[in-house]
Amino acid sequence: MGETPVEKYRAISPAEFFYKYREIAGFSNPARAIYQTVRELVENALDATDAHGIMPDIKISIRKVDEIQEFYRITVEDNGIGIPPDVVPDAFGRVLFSSKYVLRQTRGMYGLGVKMAVLYGQMTTGRPVEVITSKPGFKRIYYFKLRIDVNRNEPVIIERGSWRKNREWHGTIVSITIEGDWGRAKPKIKEYLFKTAIVTPYANIVALTPDDEIIYYPRIIDKIPRPPLEVKPHPHGVDLELLKQIISSHNYTSVEELLIKGFQSIGEATAKSILQQAGIDPGKPISELSDNELLSLVNTLKSMKDIRAPSIKAISPLGSDVIIAGLKRVFQPEFVYAVSRRPQAYQGHPFIVEAGIAYGGKTPMSDDDKPIILRYANKIPLLYDEGSDVTTMVVKEDISWDHYMVSFPAPIAILVHVCSTKIPFKGVGKESIADVPEVRKEIKLVLMDVLRELKKYLSKKAKEEELKKRAEHLTKYIPEVARGLSVIVANGSKDFEVKLVQKLVSIISRRTGIPESEIQQVLESIRIGT
Repeated sequence: MGETPVEKYRAISPAEFFYKYREIAGFSNPARAIYQTVRELVENALDATDAHGIMPDIKISIRKVDEIQEFYRITVEDNGIGIPPDVVPDAFGRVLFSSKYVLRQTRGMYGLGVKMAVLYGQMTTGRPVEVITSKPGFKRIYYFKLRIDVNRNEPVIIERGSWRKNREWHGTIVSITIEGDWGRAKPKIKEYLFKTAIVTPYANIVALTPDDEIIYYPRIIDKIPRPPLEVKPHPHGVDLELLKQIISSHNYTSVEELLIKGFQSIGEATAKSILQQAGIDPGKPISELSDNELLSLVNTLKSMKDIRAPSIKAISPLGSDVIIAGLKRVFQPEFVYAVSRRPQAYQGHPFIVEAGIAYGGKTPMSDDDKPIILRYANKIPLLYDEGSDVTTMVVKEDISWDHYMVSFPAPIAILVHVCSTKIPFKGVGKESIADVPEVRKEIKLVLMDVLRELKKYLSKKAKEEELKKRAEHLTKYIPEVARGLSVIVANGSKDFEVKLVQKLVSIISRRTGIPESEIQQVLESIRIGT
């Protein structure tokens, strides 16, 4: 018998893990990688602008940089808040380092995206990421060229520098060179920019492609969604590890102070009630709490019924004005409507579901069994995994379309946006939302809201069509009636006949609501036909 093999154990860094399993973050092939890189850089640029009350000006450049190999240099520039120079190396060179690990709505959630693009660039082209940045009020612009030390999960600075500003510029420019497949990625990137422009009608977005095509979505409104604010954790979203993190990161002297200052929606009276139910002395030092007492405190926090709902300051819904402006820009519909639902909570996190509907105009015809679905989460368009997304499930399974006078195919598009401090994505790729009961219920209700308005419009339109047909039918008899009455009453007087025609036109218009001008047009077509 041979020797028993010896198992070897070692730890790997987060950078090495995602280097080995890049498919998890969406970098599965050159086509998907170029799309994912553009997406991550654009979303960071938008978070650096509209999340801070700045009207976004986003410039995107995708250029082929090697005649033989499929290497592409992707550059995205924004006019946002910039990045402090001491933070830049970690922001682009340390996996799982981010400003997004706070309770506030952001497009990114994991602090992964741009670092995955940097890693993918290192793996496929060996070229470092380049960053130029400056904050408002800074007198200098800072430049970095760096890569990631995969084994240590640390930034390696290859080159750095700075120069004095000669104009008041602020923002960030990031350039990453990766192996890509532009031919296959092009449709998805154009779709991503198109759908991003729908929910950011307040942004200027311009992109230059490898085909020397310029894609431009100009700003059409000056209204920007309310920027989200960082908030404290809500008691219903706490668990034992989060409670220990809050304790270790603050110098609270008593349990009562921990509850009042460490959580939202807890005042002095509520804190005393919580501690009474948990069986803990309010003045007890935190350091003396046993594990059983901590667990009892967590269970009490999660089960308390009288605590206010989570604060919505941390989330930033688009609002009906932005949704309507975006839908009008791309579809120029004959009917458009949007609504935002009241805030709800999921695992102690607030969320709001919004929907918009476009019908007719330049809206493309939908499929045979469902409308065109525009899915968004925290202002991010979701392009992949549509079939497994909760919005698609609601559209196909929970809505009785016949009830709303819609039969497919139809020129109809539905936009659904879910915003929250915790989106229940189905995977790290963030391309579909899981079927969570609280979220599914709100999506169904918001779709019913917009579809009721569509039904009113279609009912009114159908009634107008029926009246128009009735008016056209009656109009056909005007010439004969006027001629006959003219002979009987006025010896065939032409003046009498003309006046009678006009009188009959007025009567039909008054009875049907159809403008006299339209009835006159029908009358004229009858005369020409005769």
